[in-house]
Amino acid sequence: MNTGIIFTALSVALCAASFTPQAAEAADLKLDRTVLPIPEPDYPRSTVLDARDTKPPARFEVKAPAGAPNVLVVLVDDMGFGMPSAFGGPVRMPTADRLATQGLRYNQFHTTALCSPTRTALLSGRNHHMNNMGSITETATGFPGNTGQRPNNVTPLAEMLRLNGYSTGFFGKNHETAPWEVSPSGPTDRWPTRSGFDKFYGFFGGETDQWNPTLYDGMARVPTPHYPGYNFMTDMTDQAIGWMKFQKSLTPDKPFFIYFAPGATHAPHHVPKEWIEKNKGRFDGGWDKMREATLARQVELGVVPKGTKLAAKPKDIKDWDKLTADEQKLFARQMEVYSGFGEYCDHEIGRLFDAIGDAGQSDNTLIFYIIGDNGTSAEGGMSGMFSEMTYFNNVQETVQEMLKHYDEWGGPSTYPHMAAGWAVAGNTPFMWTKQIPSNYGGTRNGMIISWPKRIKAANEIRSQWHHVIDVAPTVLEAASLPEPKSVNGTVQSPIEGVSMVYSFDQPDAKSTHKTQYFEIFGNRAIYHDGWFAGTIHRAPWEKVPRQKLQEDIRELYDARNDFSLVNDLAATNPKKLKELQGIFMKEATKYRVLPIDDRLLERLVPATAGRPDLMGERTSLTLSEGMNSMSENVFINIKNRSLSITAEVEIPDGGANGVILAQGGRFGGWTLYLKEGKPTYCYNFVGMQEYKVSAPQALAAGKATVRVNFDYDGSGVGKGGTATILVNGEKVASGRIERTQMAIFSADETAGVGMDDATPVTTDYKERDNAFTGKILKVTVDVKPIGAAVKAEADTGQRTAAVKKALSD
Repeated sequence: MNTGIIFTALSVALCAASFTPQAAEAADLKLDRTVLPIPEPDYPRSTVLDARDTKPPARFEVKAPAGAPNVLVVLVDDMGFGMPSAFGGPVRMPTADRLATQGLRYNQFHTTALCSPTRTALLSGRNHHMNNMGSITETATGFPGNTGQRPNNVTPLAEMLRLNGYSTGFFGKNHETAPWEVSPSGPTDRWPTRSGFDKFYGFFGGETDQWNPTLYDGMARVPTPHYPGYNFMTDMTDQAIGWMKFQKSLTPDKPFFIYFAPGATHAPHHVPKEWIEKNKGRFDGGWDKMREATLARQVELGVVPKGTKLAAKPKDIKDWDKLTADEQKLFARQMEVYSGFGEYCDHEIGRLFDAIGDAGQSDNTLIFYIIGDNGTSAEGGMSGMFSEMTYFNNVQETVQEMLKHYDEWGGPSTYPHMAAGWAVAGNTPFMWTKQIPSNYGGTRNGMIISWPKRIKAANEIRSQWHHVIDVAPTVLEAASLPEPKSVNGTVQSPIEGVSMVYSFDQPDAKSTHKTQYFEIFGNRAIYHDGWFAGTIHRAPWEKVPRQKLQEDIRELYDARNDFSLVNDLAATNPKKLKELQGIFMKEATKYRVLPIDDRLLERLVPATAGRPDLMGERTSLTLSEGMNSMSENVFINIKNRSLSITAEVEIPDGGANGVILAQGGRFGGWTLYLKEGKPTYCYNFVGMQEYKVSAPQALAAGKATVRVNFDYDGSGVGKGGTATILVNGEKVASGRIERTQMAIFSADETAGVGMDDATPVTTDYKERDNAFTGKILKVTVDVKPIGAAVKAEADTGQRTAAVKKALSD
């Protein structure tokens, strides 16, 4: 198609004296939407002197095609196929149930088995390696396919729709932006509002404290809300509803695209008490009985074929009746909290659906309710945990210690995860969990599609095999939009998914998605024409691979007749297995999967992984007042070494109080602050112990230099040391810090000058009410090099903990 000819003709039409609305409409039909943004016509220059003697052309405006639907994509986090009630699970989700009765349930829909990869694939229509998201951003490497930075030739769906006349909004979890890019230094190219979204309200990382989230509105960090009853799940819903109502009030004929991605049900499992209590006693029977009951309901609903067998549990998962009474009590509580979290999430999604209905938009809104970005997470290990920060820092919590927090589990004083047995049960009828793309337990997620104006079938099941990359092309076809060939001057990599629109009216149509590779951290598989072959390279709770990549044990399943993948045919059909292995290698080469990188420890250290590190080998960082929201990826690393913090402050008459510099929060961190005017240093060890050193006297009015020296004990990681406070060069206090965190302070909380946002590091001051009341001139953090022996151990310890953190994302 010759774009220049089209726009020349359009220009003539628009400038003709006989211009009519009908002519404009006819001209619009000729717009080339394969090149975005659509160029404005080059109007012929006028030769008329007086504007009264001519007519202007119609204003050029890009509008969505007539009848294009609103689009709402809901993506729940870390909920497997066997969890939601709409697919036979025990988590009661009436909103999903209601949507299913008026729409279509897809029982063979697949994700990538991990967070960031699924999200980028969903929003682009390309495989995750083509998004350079072979794993999560925190484990990015230097290899193409794994850099953690989406390339310009992969434009997100939101940008395609925005440039075609849609309003676009994103609410919830991002986890698609490289963590080293989340600072004022940028680059901001891959932030949501520069990735096609007019509006973003949510958090950047893999998880956040739902009671005290680290939030952004657009590109601005907003203060963490602190009011009674606050929870991010309700907040993000309010924001989405408010934005949608505002948009429809101003431009009722302009379609919207909303991407609604809750942090639920990813850890930390944070949910109001009333939702937990609704589940009291429901899981006392344990995960084995839950699996059996779920499969029976799945068969009854028809989302699983009759005769489907329940896959065996992984050998590391104990039978429920082999657990102690204390283990059963604790683990049942964990699942009560998780279930409450899921039900609370579904309730809030229901409020959004109702608001769309109240706005008169339900009939022409295409909804994708995707219940999980991967299988249920088993990263809680065999016993779960009260706080993930203990896990990341190699501090083992016992069942007895966790039971002390039984009544507060899920509340603001906890940061919990659940035992892996529940994850396996939550992926019924399959064997494995999140992180395992080589089994449907990691990738099979329930999805519901509803579009009343177009889909006339209701309460039906669709069993066509599809993948998350198929959502974007489905939206484009539904909106009568072509796939763009060029966007913002960059020729695009072709969309790799296929549209699912054909399945709306054809329940028995053959699947159009014929072949699909899977790969995460060396766990890999291939689907082709109903056959599925894969290998378990490493379980989620295993710290090292089971064997070399070349020695992996392959499995083969005829998924057409073996829904739950229980009948391994590798030994009896080696020819088919070899054929599928060849197809995998072909697909892996085509989509930048190779080389497969199963390294764990090395991938968490930027220098060995080959990704950017803002601090690099720097040993000094100078900060000024107002610098806040600095994640551990952009702040100097103070762990496992000696350091000093030097603050130059100015104290007003009457004295000052508040935070000078803090990092982390309630579940681990450190802070330098004035209490009753006295310089105080507090080190919070994983939320279990506060070590404090305080000066005996308050600072006098005027300028002062406050310095904290921390002399690390050395000889290993996570050791203690001595903290000394000096005022204007004079030693005023000293004390012991017996233990320090070797790897991470927080998965989401940050460092800041002049205030401790989100949760407080110490109980000495309150949330939000802790801003410094004097003036901070500057703060300098100096760290000493780590000794060779300590560095070796620190690298190993920090990498191990970082692996835990990264995999939990």
